[in-house]
Amino acid sequence: MLTNVTGIFYHPSFSRRSYLTQGSRLRHFPRVIEPLLRDPRFRLFESPMVPEDLLLRVHSAQLIREVDRDPLCSTGRRSAGGVVLAGETVARGEIRNAFAFIGAGGHHSGRTFFGGSCCFNDVVLAVQHLRDLDLLHRFAILDTDAHHGDGTRQLVEADPDVLHVCVCHDTYESRDGTKVDVPAPSPYDRFSNREVSSDVDFLYADAALSAFEPRVRRFRPDLIFWYFGFDTHRGDYGDLGLSGTCYTIIADRMKELAEELCSGRLEVVLGGGSRSDIARDVIPPILGILGGVSIPPSSAFSSS
Repeated sequence: MLTNVTGIFYHPSFSRRSYLTQGSRLRHFPRVIEPLLRDPRFRLFESPMVPEDLLLRVHSAQLIREVDRDPLCSTGRRSAGGVVLAGETVARGEIRNAFAFIGAGGHHSGRTFFGGSCCFNDVVLAVQHLRDLDLLHRFAILDTDAHHGDGTRQLVEADPDVLHVCVCHDTYESRDGTKVDVPAPSPYDRFSNREVSSDVDFLYADAALSAFEPRVRRFRPDLIFWYFGFDTHRGDYGDLGLSGTCYTIIADRMKELAEELCSGRLEVVLGGGSRSDIARDVIPPILGILGGVSIPPSSAFSSS
């Protein structure tokens, strides 16, 4: 059993072609994390194709045909397959937690629609797969991508055994308290676009964790998903003025919550973000937190 190992799920196609960028946002990977891959606390898995029968459990046949015809979704099946395999490997206790790279996103994909750089709903497919295997049944999702996870929300809206907290632009809470939207703080004045706060990393992390933590404690999930988009980083397309500091604050707390509530079962799923330099700088520290290795943002890894 590899219970103290962090699984990293990846496929070379994610570094060659991605729906989420012009060129390749992951062009520095896996080279930039080779020091981690030599550490026994980490293990690299190749993301497989997602099974067809599983796709049909979540998406309509028409959506699947449309995704397969879209050349920008060429990595969609492997992206979803890696997220699904990561969830299963964590659930079986073969690894303690996981980070799933993707080439195409998931949270804007619903039963019959997709778009916004998303093809198949990777997280919901993983949830369905784990239930089909009778491994885990109750799940919590924190979505900190820059945009609302409308596809995920549609697919889990009526499911009381999925807690879905989305940090986006609105304020909303379902009657049963399991579907929640909280507005993301911004450092910019909405009229002048001038920066008005230099503490946005801490404001954003506090907004996300204050919304998620008390609810997930009451909810007691079997596994926690963190849908992590670095599109919120300063200079990326969903710019909220954030830096890697914000992501490491959230990663630390998510790992602690998973250890406390569900035997460490945490899967971080890469969401939006387009810039390869930002990906290179902010992803290795999150991997380090998952595996218990200290890697500050903009470390020596980023010079690779």
